[in-house]
Amino acid sequence: MSSLSLTRDKIYKTVARQLHGVVPCWVCGEHVPHAAATLEHIKPRSEGGSSHTDNLAISHDRCNNQRHIQPKRESSP
Repeated sequence: MSSLSLTRDKIYKTVARQLHGVVPCWVCGEHVPHAAATLEHIKPRSEGGSSHTDNLAISHDRCNNQRHIQPKRESSP
């Protein structure tokens, strides 16, 4: 198991314990089942964010992916 997988499990279990089994998605706020949980960098690494636990949050896989889809820019005429 990778260190990020271990970190995800640790963060998930900590939040679940603190919130009585409810783990809200950092992006949409809905409960994230353990199987659908991913780690989200609050400040993206591409913008100087780190992988330190202070910069990580639990999100749904779909929310994590949607957050990083950039809209296509229209070209100027």
